[in-house]
This record gives sequence, C-alpha cells and structure tokens, in this order.
Amino acid sequence: MSRHTSSDIHNATQAANHQLAREAEAVESGFIERGQRGYRPTMLALFLGAFSTFVLLYCVQPLLPILSDAFGIDAATSSLSLSVATGMLAIGLLITGPISDTVGRKSVMSVALLAAAVCTLIAAAMPSWTGVLVMRGLAGLSLSGLCAVAMTYLNEEIHPRYIGLSMGLYISGSSIGGMSGRLISGVMVDWMPWRIVIATIGVVALVAALLFMRWLPPSRHFTPRALNWRNVVSGFTVQFKDRGLPLLFLEAFLLMGGFVTLYNYIAFRLLAEPYHVSQALVGVLSVAYLSGTYSSAWAGSLADKLGRPRIFWLFIAMMLVGLAITLFEPISLILIGMLVFTFGFFAAHSLASGWVGQRARQAKGQASSLYLFSYYLGSSVAGTLGGAFWYWGGWNGVALFIAVLLLAALAIGGLSLRRLETA
Repeated sequence: MSRHTSSDIHNATQAANHQLAREAEAVESGFIERGQRGYRPTMLALFLGAFSTFVLLYCVQPLLPILSDAFGIDAATSSLSLSVATGMLAIGLLITGPISDTVGRKSVMSVALLAAAVCTLIAAAMPSWTGVLVMRGLAGLSLSGLCAVAMTYLNEEIHPRYIGLSMGLYISGSSIGGMSGRLISGVMVDWMPWRIVIATIGVVALVAALLFMRWLPPSRHFTPRALNWRNVVSGFTVQFKDRGLPLLFLEAFLLMGGFVTLYNYIAFRLLAEPYHVSQALVGVLSVAYLSGTYSSAWAGSLADKLGRPRIFWLFIAMMLVGLAITLFEPISLILIGMLVFTFGFFAAHSLASGWVGQRARQAKGQASSLYLFSYYLGSSVAGTLGGAFWYWGGWNGVALFIAVLLLAALAIGGLSLRRLETA
C-alpha cells in the first residue's frame, strides 16, 4: 500500500512539475495556451465577437419574405438586405486588414463591433427600403474590422499547438451567432413588428461588443507595419505566390456561396405550397446550425492530428449529401439535410480558414482579408443569383445551382489541395 502511495505521490509531483514547466514556457513565449489563465477569457471574447457578427449579418435571412411584403419587392430584391451587408463586408476586408497591421488588432475589432451594433439600431428605424439597405451596408462594412482581424489575432497570440482547436472554437461562435440571429428574428417576427426584432438584435450586439472589449487581452506578438500603398499592394500580391492560398480563396467563395444560397431560399420554399409553415417554424429550423457548432471545433482538432489535406474534401462531400437530402418533401428530411449540410460547411470552413493562417508567411492580416473577401463575396454574389434559379426551377433549381458550386469546390479540395503538404 505504501509503495502505491509513494508511486502516486511521485506521479503527482511529476505531473505538477510538468504543468509548471509548460506554464513557464507559455509565459516566456508570451503565447496564450490552453489550460492557462488567459485562454478562457480570450476564447470567450472571440466567441462573442463571432457570435455578434453573424447575429447581425443573418438576422434578416428569415425576414426576407416579411421584407418582401413590407416594401412590395420580390424575393431576389429582398435578399439584398443580406447581400449588400456581406458585399460591403467583403470590400471592407481589403481595407481593415491593412489598417489592423498598422494600428493593432484589438482596437480595430472593438470599434467594428460597436459601429455595427449602432448601424443595426438605426436600420430598424429607417422608413424606406433604400435607407435600410444603406444602414445594412454600413453595418457590413463595420463588421469587416472583426472578420479581417480575428483569425490573425488567433494565429499571433495562441500557442501553435492549439491553433486548430482555437480556430474551431472561434468559428463555433459564428455558427451559434448565425443560428441565433435566424432563430431570434424568425420566432419574434410572429409576435411583433420586424423593426422591433432588428432593434432587439442591435441591443444584444451592443452588449456583446462591450463584453468583448473587457475580456480580450491586448496583443503581445503584434508588429506594426507602415501603412502605405507599397506595403498594402505587396501584402496582397505576396499571397498569390503561394501554391495553396489562391485555391483556398476560391474554396471560400464556392462554399459560402452555396451555404448562404441554401439558407436564403429555404424560407421561401417552406412558406409556400405544400407546407405553408409559420415564420416561427422557419426560424426554428436554424437549429441546424448547432451541428456546425460542434463540427468546426471537432474538425479543427482532427486536422491538428491528421492534417487538413487528408480530410478537407470529405466535408465538402458531406455538404453534397446534405443538399441531396433536402430534395425530399418531408420537413423532417429537409431538417436532416440541413443538419448534414451545415455540419460539413462549418467543418470545411474551419479547416480552410485555419489553413490560410498557417500557410501565410507575410502580412497575415491581409491573407485573412483575402480569404474572407472571397468568402463574403461568394455570399453576396451567389446569395442573390440563387433568386434567379428559384424563379426558374423552384427548390430543384436552387439545389442545382448549389450543387454546381460544391462540385467545383470538391474538385479543388479533392485534387489540387489534397496534394499540398500540411501547413
């Protein structure tokens, strides 16, 4: 018994010494490491930032039929309330990334979240469709400051051993935010005017911005770069000298384009014959995002073990399977298809975004900006273009359009990117 006790004490002492050594290494390097004091508030802050961003962006998605009726516009025009926001966000990414390389990460992200919340509150009071679009565009432009910088902050401040997991946790915030934005607005609009719904979401985002500012630690590994046109242009062009980065940018366009198109027009399908479901039920279907909350963190952890090229294409194939299931008529199967599709999308996005941060050797902020520029450009372009396929062939037409995007993404992920070495 005494030998066992002595052995247990010895093992416990060794474990404690190992833990102290890891803490000392983390403190010396300045990296934020999982299990250490600063890791939890850092991830909570970035989780809230991603949550707020996607709540603000996608709260209008279940409201598209309501906005169509309120302003007397068609489905494709109502989708502009989302497409304008994501389009301006994409443009802003080319600006805020370089700015963050000069003035710092936390300040840019904090201002971005505050400004987006205020613009959303103003949008709720706009009397005209044009006014709503202007404020939606400004909100999207503001949010570029968070989207362009968060992944760079993670790659700079988190210990390399935990980048995959941390990126997955950050992206899980986006999946919960996207779900919450749709769920809150989809359910609330059955009980109150859409303007009050948007204003409520603006208040939620404002609170999230204040908590973000309080919890996120300042950068320790940030090195300012002079903001001039030569540095900006070189920071963008250098990314295209890498074999993999341009392909990852294209993947972002294709995957996000397909994802947003599905969620843009699923409401129109379910509100029409033969379903005629309530607006609240359409919002509840956004629980499919919960599958993405798990898959993004799990895929990031799996990539740390197996390597991204080996598993990336499998999740794109999963999106195609989920899309095929949505072609069946029962609502239960449509939900299952959305769950599978969403699981695959967030896993693939988690892998691709982390891959960009690992492959970029210079101007990491601009590399992230280019990835997300492509990501939100896909949302803006494909999300609106999908309306033409809706009028042409209903849900089958929309599914065909999404399938073409995903097949192209699968060809890139299964052939070109799979041959690359793990970053």
